[in-house]
Amino acid sequence: MTKIKITLRRSKIGASKRQKRTLTALGLGKINSSSIHMKAPPICGMVRKIEHLVSVEDIK
Repeated sequence: MTKIKITLRRSKIGASKRQKRTLTALGLGKINSSSIHMKAPPICGMVRKIEHLVSVEDIK
């Protein structure tokens, strides 16, 4: 299974509580922090909710 690298690019100030909790669950705290996760439907759904705050790269 492939992995994805998720990087926080914009501040979470002004995001909803739900979006902030999603960022925390993905392990993203500060701007430019990154985390690597397996590409699975639950993770992709979480990324979709915060796609305006993060950038996503595929890792082989």
